[in-house]
Amino acid sequence: MRKLLLALLAIGLLSACSAATSAPASGGTAQTMITRDGGPAPAVAEGAPAVGKGVPTTDQGAARPGGIPVPAALDPDRALILTASIAMRAQDPWSAADRAQAVATSLGGDVMSLSQSGSGDQRHATMTLRVPADRFNDALRQLRSLSDVEVLQSSVDSKDVTEQFVDLEARLRAKQAEEQRYLALLARADKIEDILRIDQSLNAVRTQIEQLTGQLNSMKSRTTFSTISVSVTPAGLAPLTDPKVYDPTRTVERAIAALGIMFRVVADLAIWLLVFGWIPLLVLAAAVAARRFRRPMITPSA
Repeated sequence: MRKLLLALLAIGLLSACSAATSAPASGGTAQTMITRDGGPAPAVAEGAPAVGKGVPTTDQGAARPGGIPVPAALDPDRALILTASIAMRAQDPWSAADRAQAVATSLGGDVMSLSQSGSGDQRHATMTLRVPADRFNDALRQLRSLSDVEVLQSSVDSKDVTEQFVDLEARLRAKQAEEQRYLALLARADKIEDILRIDQSLNAVRTQIEQLTGQLNSMKSRTTFSTISVSVTPAGLAPLTDPKVYDPTRTVERAIAALGIMFRVVADLAIWLLVFGWIPLLVLAAAVAARRFRRPMITPSA
């Protein structure tokens, strides 16, 4: 009877251990299946576009007239200073400059500087336009698509000042809190020397607050509005010649230019001799005079 009881007890212990071992294994398998079938994996897939918010899009980088790609949209969560430079040529550069100004004003921008020079077929125009940063790409597209205009060169530059922006804001908040502490001390001060000392420190803090506020406003203005430099030159009317083809007129032009350079060198040499030529003559005259004074006197013999 005792052996039978021991055998039954051993069988019960073995069955309990096997059940405890199989339960965690089956639980882990179920958890794995849930994760693969409908758990976090679909949630991550659905959240992928949200993570990519602000990533440059490729459709905005398609090539535009002139063969120059338009820059893709930039991250709106970053503080960026955007600048661009466009060189173009047109039959009437002044008219093209007027149309470029109209593009900037239609997008909510303005003209910071404008220079027009020349006359007739030699007119030139340079300008600096300022447009809202969120309309920067639109401005570039419209400028490059102006009628009767050929884009020669285009470049875009961006400078990330997010860290500087955050640093200035943090420093400004710290100085404003320091100003409030000095005001509280000033309200409780009852001695003249304490009041003067606190007031001096308060003025220094307020000066720093004004400086930080000015830097912050300047950076906000540069990130809110982007600048585009535009230069328009007249379209070339003369056909281009092949440099490999012999052209005697070029040889004549080079010979005339060399002759002019030679005449200029001779004229410069003559001017130098005229200005400094008397110095060697003076030295020679001094040497002759010294030699005559050193010559011994010859006395007649008796």
